Amino acid sequence: MIRGKSRGRRLAAAVAALTSVTLLAAACSGAAGGDEPAGESGGPAAEGAATDRELVIWAGSQTPITANFNPYAVGVLHLANGGIYETLLAYNKLEDVEPTPMLAESFEWNADGTELTVTLREGVQWNDGEAFTADDVVYSFTNDTAKPEYLADAKATDDTTVVLSFDEPAFANEFAILGSTYIVPEHVFSQHESDTGEDAEGAALKGLVAWANAEAPVGTGPYVLDSASNAAYTAKANPDYWGGEPKVASLRYVGIDANQSAEDLLTTGEIDWTTMFVPDPERVTSTGAYGYVNTPIDPVVLYTCANTDLGCEGDQTDVAVRQALNVAIDRSEINEKAFVGLATEISPTYALLGRDDKWIADGMPAESPQTADAAAAGAILEEAGYTKGADGFYAKDGDPVEITLTSVDGWTDFNNAAKLIEEQARAAGLKVTASTVSWNEFADTRVSGEFELIMGGVVGTSIADPFQIYREWFSGDYTQKVGTALEPGEWNFSRYANDEVDAAVQAASETNDEAAKAEAYATVQEHIVDDLPYIPLVVNATQTFFNTTAYTGWPTEDDMYMFPPSWQGPSSGVVLGKLGGAE
Repeated sequence: MIRGKSRGRRLAAAVAALTSVTLLAAACSGAAGGDEPAGESGGPAAEGAATDRELVIWAGSQTPITANFNPYAVGVLHLANGGIYETLLAYNKLEDVEPTPMLAESFEWNADGTELTVTLREGVQWNDGEAFTADDVVYSFTNDTAKPEYLADAKATDDTTVVLSFDEPAFANEFAILGSTYIVPEHVFSQHESDTGEDAEGAALKGLVAWANAEAPVGTGPYVLDSASNAAYTAKANPDYWGGEPKVASLRYVGIDANQSAEDLLTTGEIDWTTMFVPDPERVTSTGAYGYVNTPIDPVVLYTCANTDLGCEGDQTDVAVRQALNVAIDRSEINEKAFVGLATEISPTYALLGRDDKWIADGMPAESPQTADAAAAGAILEEAGYTKGADGFYAKDGDPVEITLTSVDGWTDFNNAAKLIEEQARAAGLKVTASTVSWNEFADTRVSGEFELIMGGVVGTSIADPFQIYREWFSGDYTQKVGTALEPGEWNFSRYANDEVDAAVQAASETNDEAAKAEAYATVQEHIVDDLPYIPLVVNATQTFFNTTAYTGWPTEDDMYMFPPSWQGPSSGVVLGKLGGAE
């Protein structure tokens, strides 16, 4: 099955996902069965003292910076998502906890998931002084750029209540609705629905996506834009913020085009908050001036073009070869040598270990094997009709197993991991050749399906539920035939299609009952653990550094109140709202 639903609005979902960095379109959580409202009335509350010391942030900006504060634009700058524009709720992707109320105080599903009632926060205003209204929320869900395909209608039933209705159960879209849809002012954005322009590569843009929103963006968030140049942009505290005026008076986001340059500025105290890979974090934290947390969340895998029915070619299309490679890999060695011990174990079910354990079905392995087993790999291949030749490599009917594994040139951790996999596979009699390609070639081949193995990442879910990975990365509705580029919002690079998996994903999307979802997930896991369209490797490190000498209120190991990366929206806005100066 290639597809079973209309995708006329998938572009809007993809734009929303890209601008939030996590690339998410849907997930499940909230009030079980729709019987009780979820959420508390509180929001971010600043800690510490007021300070005029400018908070300097590196959020991975490339230079030169192009001013763009439109949350619908793929090139939106990090301050916009969370710092200026907010969502109804903020979800903590690290823990299985209730979301933090933002522009909404609570929400409630009806029994069958076809209606979602949202109660809005009172007393909020846009930073231009206009009142925030339920009509703004309706507009944010129904304008031509943002309206999701699954939304039937949105109505403001009174000043603080919005009712969203759906033709089918929409439990699975809860996060997309409440946690990744940025609420924008109708009185501003409605004036730009006919804008036109082009992206960085010259492709035509129209509607709200085309508007850069570069001057005085109007939002509800804790900060307002102050200035923007090609080297940096600055913001000042919003004095009328609904959560209270932020204690940190000003921010500066600096543009640095290399990790090493950013790391050098970090070690000399010239950056206060950044999320980046640093192989020796103690070099930064040893002075005691900086705090550090590592929050692994995103799986690193081998994409395999797995499905011959959709045009995949190569030895990796044989499930026995994928299974053999899976047990031939020494994941402990890969973590220690390629990821300097900062990654964590991965589950082949794609449930995040420690957060999503309840979703791992009985009989399923909790984690992928950590050491190589060449003998087991050989046994799998021999049972499938392969024989080992005099050269030490397996072949079938005289055709040797030969697979090309690519990774992006300059991604040193991925490149090193690929070389280790080459060595480990050869020790098990599989000829895997690691090579590097440009970013453009990587991007083109994975969306077209014209590859054998790729070292890549899977975007981890923003709530404690693997549904989004199952739907977007394993569902036959989210892929295309080889040679046809995946559409925006489609992430099934492996071209995997399994009718039983698709049916189980559909069943899970229609319920908010944990037992029913667990039953559906057991079916998904039974297939993907055996079929291995993506071969799981590790859960990648996400390292965040922050200045604890000058500022308080950061997420810490003891109080991980929100996912801490400086580039992550909308959670970065929650962090900004809680910061204060050191007493």
